[in-house]
Amino acid sequence: MGWRGSPILAGEVISLRIQFTPGENKVALVTGGSSGIGLATARLLAQRGMHVWLTARREDVLAKALVEVQAAQKSSNQRCGIVPADLSDWVQAQAVVARVQAEVGLPDLVVNSAGVAHPGYVQELPLEIFRQMMEINYFGTLHTIKALLPGMLERRSGYIVNLSSVAGHIGVFGYTAYGASKYAVTGLSDALRAEMKPHGIGVSVVFPPDTDTPQLAFEATIKPMETKAVSGSMKALSAEAVAQDIISGVERGRYRILPGLDNKILFALSGLLWGTIYPYMDMVVANAQRKKKKEK
Repeated sequence: MGWRGSPILAGEVISLRIQFTPGENKVALVTGGSSGIGLATARLLAQRGMHVWLTARREDVLAKALVEVQAAQKSSNQRCGIVPADLSDWVQAQAVVARVQAEVGLPDLVVNSAGVAHPGYVQELPLEIFRQMMEINYFGTLHTIKALLPGMLERRSGYIVNLSSVAGHIGVFGYTAYGASKYAVTGLSDALRAEMKPHGIGVSVVFPPDTDTPQLAFEATIKPMETKAVSGSMKALSAEAVAQDIISGVERGRYRILPGLDNKILFALSGLLWGTIYPYMDMVVANAQRKKKKEK
């Protein structure tokens, strides 16, 4: 009897997936576009003929990134640019969107790649780090989305890509601050997908594993030994490989984008064997701690 009220049976057309195809005369805004996954994604979008704009905090690094993006352009007609900003500041996030819209139009695609990680033992991490993770990773993403939504809703089209993390799906030793912020991005994306679909706006959330970026290099200098042991079983992906998976996922309208084969297996196992994931990780941590004691 429940099917009688089904909109499908009533003749309404319901799209199972909202897809986006990068192409000429379309506009992309990439946050965190000065390096890593953001820059790699921006280059691929430029190769597809899109007008690509980058934002990040440091203007000097952004300027170098823009040279790479322009070198990847499909044609000289593309208008690419940069807007330095701290997206954890709502006023600056609004200014970024206003600037891009004035220069090339309302973005058709936004890739929210801006983010930082600061691993450490929870009892040693100052509260300021927890706040910083939330301000940059979560509120930076939220601010950009909120600034773009009025235009996308009026136009009834657009595509939003949010970068979470494996640590935004599975709690990982050493990532209490970072993981919490990425879980927040995952939760935001889950609800946003449901709310935006009726408006013709697509949403994807990306769960990258360790990726060979300047951020990962920084983490290696402060990462707890136990965290290194947990992540050591998976080889770091290149930023280019993650970016390619992002583009492919968006083109197929995939909500959850899981870069890398190992990552897909991990997520599959976490769904089928959820109760065994944490005991396994606990065993890896315990073994690492025993090794540490022996070395002292």
